[in-house]
Amino acid sequence: MKATEMLQACLNGGRTRTFHPAVPLSPEEIAVDARAVVDAGAAELHIHPRDRDGFESLDPDDVAAALGAVRASVPGIPVGLSTGGWIRPGGRARQRQIENWTALPDYVSVNLEEEDAPEVIDLMLQKGVGVEAGLGSPADARRFVNLRLARQCLRVLIEIDEQDFKEGLAVANAIFAILDEASLTLPRLLHGSETTMWPFYHESIRRGVDARIGLEDGAMLPSSELAESNAVLIAEASKTASLSTTVSQAETG
Repeated sequence: MKATEMLQACLNGGRTRTFHPAVPLSPEEIAVDARAVVDAGAAELHIHPRDRDGFESLDPDDVAAALGAVRASVPGIPVGLSTGGWIRPGGRARQRQIENWTALPDYVSVNLEEEDAPEVIDLMLQKGVGVEAGLGSPADARRFVNLRLARQCLRVLIEIDEQDFKEGLAVANAIFAILDEASLTLPRLLHGSETTMWPFYHESIRRGVDARIGLEDGAMLPSSELAESNAVLIAEASKTASLSTTVSQAETG
């Protein structure tokens, strides 16, 4: 088995404190968490800025506050944001907020299942922002490989929602096959959620592709214990990757 190429920490997503008391919401909390997960082994960050009421936000001021705090805490670490169509005001209306961003992330995630995904990809690339193309189904993958701008994206983000690992693996295999058929050689990040977070982390190690772990995707450790924080989740993932590297070296040595 090979170690993952890159470990990304997904700190909060749309989670609330009812999901886990350590979900970071304010810019200051996200910045503190960012420092902790980088120290634990994360190479990149994926965050969802929040407004004063704790709701996910694409407002230029909220984005600038979150990015400014994180970059002061972990200078040089790539920071990505979601452009999810559910984030208020939702749909195409959110594009106006994105157009008005004054502080720019290093990359964004764009979900190919969303109707305006090609427009958002085009908008981000025009701004010089990298794009993670979020694929959750074979249909998403087929749509993506046929986009004019597909090969200009930063990476493919293969996001498996199925909670049965075998079912999710079949979806992932189909997505990988479509990308391979199209000779699309962009870096690939594979992740699951909730019950499949750790199984797909192990699958990312097996495949030697990028991975992500964090409270956005789940709060449990492989032992089925509740993790204390994002940093504990990332530390566990780093340890798992290191052990896999050791095993791989022993097998090939």
